[in-house]
Amino acid sequence: MPHEKLLPSFTFTEDRINKLFKIAPEAFADGKINWDVLQEALGTQIEDEGAEAEQFGLFWPGKREARRKASIPSYGTLIPVKGEGVNEDTTRNIFIEGENLDTLKLLQKSYTSQIKAIYIDPPYNNGDDFIYDDNFTEPLDVYLKYTGQLDGEGNPLTTNTKADGRFHSKWLTMIYPRLRLARSLLKLEGVIFVSIDDNEVHNLKQVLNEIFGEENFEGHIHWRRRHNQPNDKTKMIGTVAEHILVYAKDSKALKEVGVGKVDITGSFSNPDDDARGPWASKPWKVGSDQSGSRYKIKSPTGKIFDEYWMGEEDTYKDFLKDNRIVFPKSGDGLPRKKYFQSEREAEGQCATNWWSHEEFGHNQGANDEMTDLFGVKNIFSNPKPTKLITSLFQLANVKANDIVLDFFAGSGTSGHAAMKYSIENSFPIKFICIQLQEEIDSSKEAYKVGYRRISEISKDRIKYSIKALKKETKKKDIIDLGFKVFRLASSHFKAWKPYIGKNIEEVENLFSESPLLSNWSEQGLLTEIILQEGFPLDSNITADNSYKKNRVYQVISEFCEHKLLVCLDKKVSTETISNIKRDDKDIFICLDSAITDAQKITLSDKGFLKTV
Repeated sequence: MPHEKLLPSFTFTEDRINKLFKIAPEAFADGKINWDVLQEALGTQIEDEGAEAEQFGLFWPGKREARRKASIPSYGTLIPVKGEGVNEDTTRNIFIEGENLDTLKLLQKSYTSQIKAIYIDPPYNNGDDFIYDDNFTEPLDVYLKYTGQLDGEGNPLTTNTKADGRFHSKWLTMIYPRLRLARSLLKLEGVIFVSIDDNEVHNLKQVLNEIFGEENFEGHIHWRRRHNQPNDKTKMIGTVAEHILVYAKDSKALKEVGVGKVDITGSFSNPDDDARGPWASKPWKVGSDQSGSRYKIKSPTGKIFDEYWMGEEDTYKDFLKDNRIVFPKSGDGLPRKKYFQSEREAEGQCATNWWSHEEFGHNQGANDEMTDLFGVKNIFSNPKPTKLITSLFQLANVKANDIVLDFFAGSGTSGHAAMKYSIENSFPIKFICIQLQEEIDSSKEAYKVGYRRISEISKDRIKYSIKALKKETKKKDIIDLGFKVFRLASSHFKAWKPYIGKNIEEVENLFSESPLLSNWSEQGLLTEIILQEGFPLDSNITADNSYKKNRVYQVISEFCEHKLLVCLDKKVSTETISNIKRDDKDIFICLDSAITDAQKITLSDKGFLKTV
C-alpha cells in the first residue's frame, strides 16, 4: 500500500482542472495548460476575448481579480476554541469566527455538495455598512493582523461611500468569489437565498445569473421589513421592503425532490387540542381564477354561503365529520380546511414573491426578539426575524439532518432559526454560521454593555436562544441545542517558498526539516488534518484507549466511507504499530519524524499511510 506526505492543498481549482483534463488531455503538458492546443480542442466553443469582442453580461473594473480570488489557495486553517460553545461534546452545529472568503475555501474539501440551504445577508453597500477590502496580496495575513493574531496593523474593513469612483465595483469584487465558492458547497438540489436592498439588487441578480445560471433562478421575494409606514421627508419613496433573490443549484434536481410549502396563516398551532397535533388552514372557497363545485354551506352561526368550493359536497361533509373544517371569526367566517404539520408538504401553500410582515416577521419584531434574549435594547442594528429564516428553510424543503449555512451570520439569527425550525418540525438539522470578528463602534449600545466584536454578539445570541428554546420544548433528546466554535488562524504548515540559491546543503535542509511551524498544537493540527482529508468539522473524534503507548485518535463521519487513525506523538511505539487494526480504505496518519523508515514499510504493508 502507498505512503504519502500530507501537505496542505486546495481543491477548488484542482477539481476543475482535473475535469478539464478528462475533456481535453492533449492540452496538458508537464502539468500546465497549453492554451493554443486547448482552443484547437474546443474549436468554436471558445469565445473571442479580443478587444473588439462583444457579449452580454455584467462587467466591472476588478471582475478578473474577483474570479482569481476564488481560486487562490487559503494558507489558513480552523482551530477549535473549547469552552465557547454549548454541549460541545455532542453537538453537530458549527460556529466559525473568521473572514468568510478564506473560511469558505477551507470548507471545500469537507462540504462540497453537502449544504441544503444557504442564507446570507451581506453588507448592503449603502455608504454606511462595511465592505470587505480584499485588495491585498495576502488576505489571511491582513485578517490575522486585524484580529490581533499577528503583529502590526491590518484594516480589512472600510465603509464604501458613493463618493468612491469604484463604489459598485468594490462591492461586486467582494461578493463574487464568495458566491462562487458557496455554489460548490450546495447539494445538487440545494438553494441559496440572498438578502439585498435597492442599491445592488440589479447587479447582484446578474452576478447570480452568471454563477448559478439564469435557468436556475427561482424567484425574487419582496419582503416587507417594516410594520409601520415611513414618513421620511428627505425621500420621495420610503423604503419598506427588501429583496431576497432565490437560486437553485439545479432547478430540475430541486423539483424532483420537491419544493417546500410555506405557512400562509403563521406558525402551526393547536387551539382546539386536535389529537393529530398542530395545524394550519387554507380557504375552502376557490380562488377567482379556479374552477370548483358550487353548493351551499351553513356556518355554525347560521350564515349561508353559496359559493364555488375546492371539493365536492360529499368531500366537504367527510372533512366536516373528520374535524378538518373550521369557521373563523367565531364561526361566522368562510370555511377553511385544516392541514396538519405532518401534511404540510402536500397541503401547504406555494410561496408567492410578496412576503408580508404579518406572515414573515419584520425588523421591529426581530429587535424585540433580541431584546428578550439579551435584556438590552438595540444590541444589533436591523436583525432578521427568525420567522423569515425558518420560512426560507421551509421553502428550500430542508429535511432531517440537512445542513444550512450562513457565512454573514451577523446577529446569529440563522443559528437560532435552525434550532427553532428543528423543534417546529420534530427533527434535527445542522447549521454552520461564519462571522468575522468585526469591531463594534464605541458609540453603539452593544459596545456600552461590553461587546467588542460582532462575532461575540452572534455567539451569545445562539447561547441565549438555546436557553430560551430549552424552556419551550420537551424535544431535547432529538433536537441539537448546542454548537462548537472554531476560529480562522494560520496553517500549522510552513508556507513553501521557492529556493533560488545554489547551496546544495541548504536545498537538502529544506526537505529534511519539519514542515510544521514550531508552535503547532495537537488539537489545532488534528482539525487541519481532518479538513485536508475531507472530513467535516462535526466528525466523531475519539481517543482510542486500546493503544497503551500512544494517543491515537479515531475520526469517523457518515459522509466518509473510511476512517482516520491519527497519532501526533513525537514517537510512535512498535507496540502501537503492531496493534493497528483498520480496513483496507482506512488511513493512518502520524508525524514523519515519529517513525523509522522500517516502520514506514511495516505501516504501508498494513494499509494506507500518510505522514506529516
